[in-house]
Amino acid sequence: MNLKPLASVCAGLCLAIAAAASAQSFGNKDDLAYAEQLWQALVKAGLAGKGAFQATPYPGQHPHGAVLQTLDGKVSVGGKSQVVIVKRNYGGEGVSKEAVADNPDKFLMAVTVMVKRPGYDPANKDWFWVKYTPNGKPDKTPEGTALAGRVGMCSDCHKSAPGGDQVFNHNRYK
Repeated sequence: MNLKPLASVCAGLCLAIAAAASAQSFGNKDDLAYAEQLWQALVKAGLAGKGAFQATPYPGQHPHGAVLQTLDGKVSVGGKSQVVIVKRNYGGEGVSKEAVADNPDKFLMAVTVMVKRPGYDPANKDWFWVKYTPNGKPDKTPEGTALAGRVGMCSDCHKSAPGGDQVFNHNRYK
């Protein structure tokens, strides 16, 4: 299945709704507290931070990065086991699949995460979204709102994923 046209539509949709994203409900105190717990769980599971497991880099595109790595599994956050998808976003001068494989820390621009929280947001398949800076702090919109929680630009784009689970690379989480 050729996902390039679908991904292009997603990128355009994400750009078109980015301005409206600040009106979405995200980046509040509870979202930030959960995002902090989630980062610690990701580090503990080897999915983020120094010494994290590495996956095969592949070509990416906006809004994520020129080169990506994707890992998924389960983490325990607040005593609850939850499904998580971690996408490492790489960019910068000289970035390539080979360069990322050789020196991932040099090119890491962000870590975007979607975690399934049963009952959290049924309208969006219960996904909690967060975009971290490389040091594990939630990134922010140009207006200063943390990108954690019900981030509309993430869920709106991922609604176009085939299979109805808001995941582009498989359909395991319907």
